[in-house]
Amino acid sequence: MKQGNLNIRCTEDYAVLYWDKPAAAPSGAEYTVSLNGEAIGRTDRTHFTIEGLSYGSAFRVDVVSGSYCIGSATLQFGREKRRIDITAAPYFCKGDGHILNTDNLQRAINDCGADDILYVPAGDFLTGALRLHSDLEIYLAKGAVLQGTTNIHDYSPRIPSRFEGTEMRCYSSLLNAGDMNHKTGPNCRNIIIRGRGTICGGGQELARKIIEDERARIKSFLDDNRELVESCENSDTLPGRVRPRLINLSNCENVWISGITLKSGPSWNVHMIYCDDIQTDHCTFVSEGVWNGDGWDPDSSTNCTLFASEFFTGDDAVAIKSGKNPEGNEINRPCAHIRVFDCRSDCGHGICIGSEVSGGVEDVQIWDCDLANSLSGIEIKATPKRGGYVRGVTVRDCITPRVMLHSVPYNDDGVPAGAPPKLEHCFFERLTLTAEVLDHDRSRHDAAPIEIAGFDKPGYEVEDIVFKDITITKPSVALPLGLCKGVTLSNLACVKE
Repeated sequence: MKQGNLNIRCTEDYAVLYWDKPAAAPSGAEYTVSLNGEAIGRTDRTHFTIEGLSYGSAFRVDVVSGSYCIGSATLQFGREKRRIDITAAPYFCKGDGHILNTDNLQRAINDCGADDILYVPAGDFLTGALRLHSDLEIYLAKGAVLQGTTNIHDYSPRIPSRFEGTEMRCYSSLLNAGDMNHKTGPNCRNIIIRGRGTICGGGQELARKIIEDERARIKSFLDDNRELVESCENSDTLPGRVRPRLINLSNCENVWISGITLKSGPSWNVHMIYCDDIQTDHCTFVSEGVWNGDGWDPDSSTNCTLFASEFFTGDDAVAIKSGKNPEGNEINRPCAHIRVFDCRSDCGHGICIGSEVSGGVEDVQIWDCDLANSLSGIEIKATPKRGGYVRGVTVRDCITPRVMLHSVPYNDDGVPAGAPPKLEHCFFERLTLTAEVLDHDRSRHDAAPIEIAGFDKPGYEVEDIVFKDITITKPSVALPLGLCKGVTLSNLACVKE
């Protein structure tokens, strides 16, 4: 819920508020949070958590920085909800890591109403795919694990989904909400998944089983389309597109995921397709060793916010997408109003936009992130035949190996759009660029801290890009800039660590 400049999410006795970093705020700005006029804390982050207050209580909350008022709002905690314990009657779920609980868990989810909380206590609860519904709150206690199986059949039936920009039928994910339809708006609303537990998928073992099964199923297609297969990233690309995600949100609105560990999806961990108003905070994403194992992927979705989270990913920590040519151009649903801040990468590719941008990407704000331990850092990428656009990206007060805005050759199957994509109007301020990347084997090697390589069709150069107050921590570096115009480099400093 947005009130003025403050955004607030509340449940019974737990609230998280956040605000956009003011354009004039210096690096390290501090904020004071008050309830009913009494200061309760200070922070140099642009978010604050409040818990332990009485059920149903209401407060006036104010956030100020120095003499500047960030915003004021009413904080209303919810009333106490009835707790549905999945281990109690009539569900009797077993947290021993061996007994399959899918049917009992699904009954508990179905019975959980708007005035209830589905409570998952400590234990290892083995399950297949589960279906969520509107007006649902799930709480995972410390030590609670929803553990996805590695059995392909536990993720049937296949459901309408979208993978790497193309609509198709994929295996059901571990948690599924909403029904995908690019022609309509939300059909599933008001879901909370929070706590201190873990949602863990079948990981690379499940991924391999699905890929090999699908490879055999479509063998004749693969044999008849050798040129297409050879144009893909590797031989697993086409059969791998039917893999489920850990959490799949399709046509959802007002979803809050907070405090939990999201681990070992067989492909991406959280995927939002045609969604609006999705918040993820204080989570840990773990998929190191999972091929194509992205963390958080808003796909033709709007008003998606991620903060205070940590990433150990096998691919992109964040991948912002909007479809693939030609289908993505025709559906024409952009990804817009995305906020990512106060996040840290321990491994993986970092924060990426693309390469699927056929529906357009705009208004992406990134600040206060530590991506030093990543391969790509901040990357805006597309293929020459993708179409679409990326514009209005702002990145401030981050540490990252590099910033790249460039054309890439991979994930380039599909009928070409009528023109290349347009990458433009991006602003980078107060960044520290290490010019040293962390590879998949955790080795480090030098890389250009800034790389721009646009498209060779006139009018489709990378355009209007500003770098201001940039520190590069290498004594001498090259900045490869090509097929671009209107690039401003202001106050770049090369300093030795």
